[in-house]
Amino acid sequence: MPLWDKVEQSVRHMQAQLIAKRQDLTGDAFRDASMAMCALVAAADGTIDEAETSKVAQLIAGNEALRQFDGDDLQRRFHAHVDRLSADCRLGKAQVMKDIAKAGAKPEEARAVIRIGIVIGGADGRFDPSERTVVREACVALGIARAEFGL
Repeated sequence: MPLWDKVEQSVRHMQAQLIAKRQDLTGDAFRDASMAMCALVAAADGTIDEAETSKVAQLIAGNEALRQFDGDDLQRRFHAHVDRLSADCRLGKAQVMKDIAKAGAKPEEARAVIRIGIVIGGADGRFDPSERTVVREACVALGIARAEFGL
């Protein structure tokens, strides 16, 4: 199976899992960690450009697994994380990882945050090495074995 098909299949599988668990993913920690993860993936290559931020913001708005949250609130939280990463990459990343780690108290929410990262990272049909790296780092912050997700 070509790599493109594997990424596309994996993203569809992760999205289906998120949708199936949506009713259980209503906590503030999940909401905050998900938006932090989205910002981290958007900035994974070390740069934050308007096109990438806009693309991820659209993915957030259209993601059925996040519809239980107010869309404007999600966008505000996402952009706040992007602003932190833009202002000071190292300090911003530490703050973003701290928000991601908040979801670690509930294993199902923690795994959903990783799924969000994979869905956002693979939405363009590629799951770039830099995106994989930041999702792996989030696994560590959440206490999840990265092998569980094939990372």
